[in-house]
Amino acid sequence: MKIAIPIENGMLSSHFGHAVQFAIIDVENGNIAKTQLLVPPPHEPGSLPQWLHELGTTHLICGGIGGRAVELIEAAGIQVIAGVTTTDPARLMEDLLANRLKGITGPTCQGHGEEGHQCQH
Repeated sequence: MKIAIPIENGMLSSHFGHAVQFAIIDVENGNIAKTQLLVPPPHEPGSLPQWLHELGTTHLICGGIGGRAVELIEAAGIQVIAGVTTTDPARLMEDLLANRLKGITGPTCQGHGEEGHQCQH
């Protein structure tokens, strides 16, 4: 399993598409085997899902995310766990590995693509 977590200032970014870094975490036999902090490509429609797919990501844990991003990520074979409120990446991983991470499997932000839309995450 390879987990991607969008990061800003060392914590979970409030919105997937605005993350300045991603923690990429390899999990083997229920334990963290490797952690990397990577800078994503410039944010353009479809670039982040493709990049995560190329990295071999199997799961994305995030806070806010739009519907089109969820569609593209899931089409790339990546499971989305959105709406997460815990901001500490280490705690997120503890909760995931202990099967107590709370989230949803769909978008948390509506209105992307509308002129003047501003996320309030």
